[in-house]
Amino acid sequence: MELKLTRPICFFDLETTGTNVAHDRIVEISILKIFPNGNKESKTWLVNPEIEIPAEVVEIHGISNEKVANEPTFKELSKDIYNMIKDSDLAGFNSDRFDIPLLAEEMLRAEVDFDMKNMVSVDVQTIFHKMEKRTLEAAYKFYCDKDLANAHSAKADTLATYEVLLSQLDRYPELENNIKKLAEFSTHKRTVDLAGFIALDDDDEEVFAFGKHKGRKVLEVLDKEPGYFGWILNADFPLYTKKVLTQIKLSRLNNKLN
Repeated sequence: MELKLTRPICFFDLETTGTNVAHDRIVEISILKIFPNGNKESKTWLVNPEIEIPAEVVEIHGISNEKVANEPTFKELSKDIYNMIKDSDLAGFNSDRFDIPLLAEEMLRAEVDFDMKNMVSVDVQTIFHKMEKRTLEAAYKFYCDKDLANAHSAKADTLATYEVLLSQLDRYPELENNIKKLAEFSTHKRTVDLAGFIALDDDDEEVFAFGKHKGRKVLEVLDKEPGYFGWILNADFPLYTKKVLTQIKLSRLNNKLN
């Protein structure tokens, strides 16, 4: 089985300093780009995160502070990484919940205007959990009948994720070999800001998905409590969430002016 593509898709995986999207940093990124004609391009970068990698995290992925001390920072690599993915859709394992939000944060910190508006994403973990409910190593064994060597190596995990998706398409005829359909199937909920703080309701209008205004329309809250916007901008929220909220507010102001 080969993927039916109308544009490239980039499978990617991150190794990081931790799991906090707003604060943690990438220490390794691997991208496997699949083109509609079947050609493949693969690149892996070690990254100096510019912050300490905790010992308990080093034990998981084996990337020490010493190993990345002389590697380029994400900002130095950001243009190369962005140029590789900017014309593509994205895919990964738990990518919707973690890898894509963290990648967006790194891009915005590097002053690259990363945006998912023209991309869709396929989360292979979500497909797996909906179908079988296991981990990447178990998924690789279940679908590909192979043991995953070098687990928690970004390159190994990226290739394994790609192979698992191909095997999922072979195994489940009800899965349509179409990236947009796979993206819809692998989405947990309809969010606007990647990290899930702003979602879409049944009327396709933005609503807050957290806190005291959970479930309320964003524009309604901003109209009635304008200070809430300032609080979010100054609080510990992901940069991409702040960017999306600012876009919503500016859109409302432009509509009023017109």
